[in-house]
Amino acid sequence: MSMAPKPSRDIAGLVALMAALRTPGSGCPWDLQQSFETIAPYTIEEAYEVADAIARGDLGDLRDELGDLLLQVVFHARMAQEQGAFDFGDVVLAITDKLIRRHPHVFGPARELSPEAVKGLWEQIKTQERMARPDRGKQASGALGGVPLALPALARALKLQARAGRVGFDWHDARMVLAKIHEEFDEIEQALEARDRDSIANEIGDLLFAMVNLARHLDVNPEGALRAANAKFERRFAFIERALADQGKGPTEATLAEMDSLWDAAKENERDDKK
Repeated sequence: MSMAPKPSRDIAGLVALMAALRTPGSGCPWDLQQSFETIAPYTIEEAYEVADAIARGDLGDLRDELGDLLLQVVFHARMAQEQGAFDFGDVVLAITDKLIRRHPHVFGPARELSPEAVKGLWEQIKTQERMARPDRGKQASGALGGVPLALPALARALKLQARAGRVGFDWHDARMVLAKIHEEFDEIEQALEARDRDSIANEIGDLLFAMVNLARHLDVNPEGALRAANAKFERRFAFIERALADQGKGPTEATLAEMDSLWDAAKENERDDKK
């Protein structure tokens, strides 16, 4: 029976541990059964858990979640190594090469750039890289090519709009986007009157897309804004539940008018706390 490995701060220890888990005969049956496709959902989930720890300001949890996310990278790299495609070292080489290449203002001749100029330079280099490898991943070509389909819808909408904006297909004033939002509201109302469910769904999609566009024009991250709205809703609804519990009942036993009144009280409490 082999000695159990010890925890280590060395990345090589994690790579070796993953190799042991994937070794036929002596490894973990569950780990051995996995593929890129079955692990991909866990990779996405771990990225969200990293974001959640950041949103909660929990650095201890962030440390653990970053470890879980790192494990996903090591897991995918190990499966690729088993197929003779690449290994973890190749992953590290690729990202360090990319960072050096995309930071000429640090490692090359371009110097003293503003953050906005750095962002523009980064995007310019990315575009040059895509043009140099048009067949990479067999993704769609053109200005919108390479935006991953697996991105959350809000994030993908933001990227698509930004890509289109870089080639001139964009509003020049946030008020024009707001006018588009009003237009989408009117079209939803028309679809409601027609009781056309397909049209309703399409128009709601258009409205959400326009809302993301407005957020982009106002330099607001739509994902962050929606996360904050979710947290606000949870906080205020918890206030309603506590207030109803003090009255000896739950939400299902209260009227909508009662809960709406308590919602207003929750909002008032938050305003008082900010004073």
